Amino acid sequence: MSTELSGTSIIGFSRGLANGSASHAVNPASGNQLEPPYHAPDDDEVARAIELADEAFPVYSALPGVRRAAFLRGIADAIEAVVDDIVARGQKETGLHEPRLRGETARTSGQLRMFAALLEEGSWVDARIERAQPDREPQPKPDIRAMRRPLGPVAVFCASNFPLAFSVAGGDTASALAAGCPVLVKAHHAHPGVAEIVGAAVVRAAQEAGMPEGVFSLLYGSGRGVGIDLVKHAVIQAVGFTGSRSGGTALMAAAASRPQPIPVYAEMSSINPVVLLPEKVDADGEAIAEGLFASLTLGCGQFCTNPGLIFLPSGHGEGFIRKLRELVESAPSGVMLSAGILQAYRDSVAAIGGTEGVELIAHCLSKQTAHRAISRVFSVKLRRFLEEPRLHHEMFGPATLIVHGSLEEIIATVPELEGQLTATVHGTEDELRRHAELVSALERRVGRLIFNGFPTGVEVCSSMVHGGPFPSTSDGRSTSVGTMAIGRFCRSVAFQGFPQDALPDELKDANPLGIHRLVDGVQVAGSQ
Repeated sequence: MSTELSGTSIIGFSRGLANGSASHAVNPASGNQLEPPYHAPDDDEVARAIELADEAFPVYSALPGVRRAAFLRGIADAIEAVVDDIVARGQKETGLHEPRLRGETARTSGQLRMFAALLEEGSWVDARIERAQPDREPQPKPDIRAMRRPLGPVAVFCASNFPLAFSVAGGDTASALAAGCPVLVKAHHAHPGVAEIVGAAVVRAAQEAGMPEGVFSLLYGSGRGVGIDLVKHAVIQAVGFTGSRSGGTALMAAAASRPQPIPVYAEMSSINPVVLLPEKVDADGEAIAEGLFASLTLGCGQFCTNPGLIFLPSGHGEGFIRKLRELVESAPSGVMLSAGILQAYRDSVAAIGGTEGVELIAHCLSKQTAHRAISRVFSVKLRRFLEEPRLHHEMFGPATLIVHGSLEEIIATVPELEGQLTATVHGTEDELRRHAELVSALERRVGRLIFNGFPTGVEVCSSMVHGGPFPSTSDGRSTSVGTMAIGRFCRSVAFQGFPQDALPDELKDANPLGIHRLVDGVQVAGSQ
C-alpha cells in the first residue's frame, strides 16, 4: 500500500493532532489489531472543522452547478487513483474480498459522477415561475419564482457495512455536496484506514478544483461523543446516517432537542419481507430457493436489504423448503465485518431460536469459529409470529425466518409489520392481479416493491427509492440512493417581485442555463 496512514482527523485542508484518545481497527478474520492508532479530535479541532464549514457554505453554495459537478468528478477520479490502497487496507479492516471492494469503489465513483451529471443538467432545482398579472381582478397577481436552495453544512455518519458506498464519499456525502452543502464526516471505527485514504482523496480533489477549505472534513472518535457534538452544533443543518436503530434514534433525539431542530435522514432497520404466492412457489420453488439463498448470504448477510422474513402459505412450497435447506447446510461459514457485528448476529439468532414455537429448520454445517458466522433458517406459525414482538426484529446477518399461515392470514398480517425498506412478492402475473390488496398493503409499509426478484442489489439510478417508513428510516419521504437523494439537503425558496438581474440564473426569463422549468403551471423544456 502506497498511502501512508497518519491516524488523525482531516480538518479542512489540514491534519489534526495525535493528542486525543485513540482506538485501533481490528482485522475481523483474525482478531489482530491494526496500526496506526486513530486519534479522536479535541474540542478545538471539532470547533475548527465546524467553523471552516460555516465559512465555506456561502462560497460553495453560490458556485454554479458545473463547478460543483467538476468537483464531484474530481473526487471520483481521485478515489479511483487509490483503489489499490483501498483494497489492501479494506481487506484487513473488513474481511471483504478484493472483488467486493473494487466493486464498491466503482459504485462510489459512479454515484459521484451520477450527481455531477444531475448538476450539469440542472433541472433538479425544480425551478417554478409564475409571472405577474397586474390586471387580474379582484387582486393583481405578483411575479413569484421558486427553486431549491442548499440547507447548510451537513454531518454524515459512515456505515459499518459499506466502507465506501455509504461512508466517507458515499451517497450521503455525494448528494449533500451536489446540493451545495459542505460536509463533515464522522468516520466509522471499524474501517478508519479506508476512511483516511478516501478522505485524503476528497481533499486533493477539493484543492485541485479550487473549492473553499471547509467544504469537507473527516473526524474520528470512538463512541457517540463527537457525533452528538456535531448534531447539536448550531451550524449543522442536516444529518445523514446509516446504522443501527439505537444509533439513529439517538441522533434523532439530539437533533430534535436543539433550539433549532434539524432533519436527520437515518437508515436504520429492516427485515424486508418476502411473500411467496402458492402457484408460483409450487411451480418454481427450487429456483426461488436458489435466488433467495444467494440474496440471504450475499456479503454474509450484511446488507440492509437482506431478506430476513419469508411468508409461505401453509401446505405449499415443499420443493422450496427442501432446496433452501440443502443450500444452507452446504454453505460455508463467513467472516463478518467486525467482532461487534458478529456478536450482535449471534445474540439475535439466539433470541429468535430460543423463542417458544420457533424451529431451526436449516443451518450451515460448517464449524462455527470465533471469527466466522453460519447461516440459519428458522420457521414459525403465523399466529405465534404475531404474538411475539421479538420475532419482528432484524437478524443482521445470513439468517431468515419463514412464517407459515394461510394466504388470507398473511395478507391481513402485512399492516402489522413495521416500516421496511423493501418487500418482495413471488407470484404469477395472474396471482398478482388477483391479490392486488396484498400489493396495496405492502406499498404502505415499504419504500421499494419487487416482483419475482430479490431485494439485495440496490441499483444506483434516478428512480431508485432506498428508504421507507420508520424504523427502516427516520423519514419515509426520502431516499438515500439515487438522484432524488439530493432533495434531503435542500429547501425551497421563493423570490417575489425581484428584477431579472437580481434573480438566480435558474429563474431568469432568458433561462441561460437551458433547464426544464414549470412556467405558469406548464412544464417547459430547456430549449424553449
